[in-house]
Amino acid sequence: MRKSQILMLLLAAAVGLSACGNRKDVKLRNFKKVGQGPNEFTILPTKPLQAPENFSALPAPTPGGSNLVDQNPKADGIAALGGNPATDARGISSVDAGLVNHARRLGVTPGIRQTLAAEDAEIRRRHGRVNILRIGPTDDYTNAYKRQWLNADAEKARLQRRGIWTPSSPPPE
Repeated sequence: MRKSQILMLLLAAAVGLSACGNRKDVKLRNFKKVGQGPNEFTILPTKPLQAPENFSALPAPTPGGSNLVDQNPKADGIAALGGNPATDARGISSVDAGLVNHARRLGVTPGIRQTLAAEDAEIRRRHGRVNILRIGPTDDYTNAYKRQWLNADAEKARLQRRGIWTPSSPPPE
């Protein structure tokens, strides 16, 4: 009887320790769709369909390739900032150099993408473990990134205290 209890205790300890294993890519759990609506991450909005002026000038279809009505967020963002969306992907055009230099005027952190990726991996590692003490539905994504949320009302109040004009902000009640 005593041997079987020790064996069960060792088996439970082994299972418990195996749950604490180190994984490379920790995914946040309990991130699921709630409600009956569509999953917004699977909907790909396209530009409105338009009949071309010349049907013979249409490019040949390429399976898996791009479509004329597919979104191009990089070109759309460049156009929204006043740049040329037809800019070559090889670098910054001379037209956009002034905008880029103005954005870099206060300095640029080298390797910022790698730094942010490492910090995000650490956040996912810390919050990606299963916590068996939580009872009821939880949202691990919200719990992991809640400290990084911006408080729009507090920021608006901070800017207004400093005398900075916030034209898009509603007036205080």
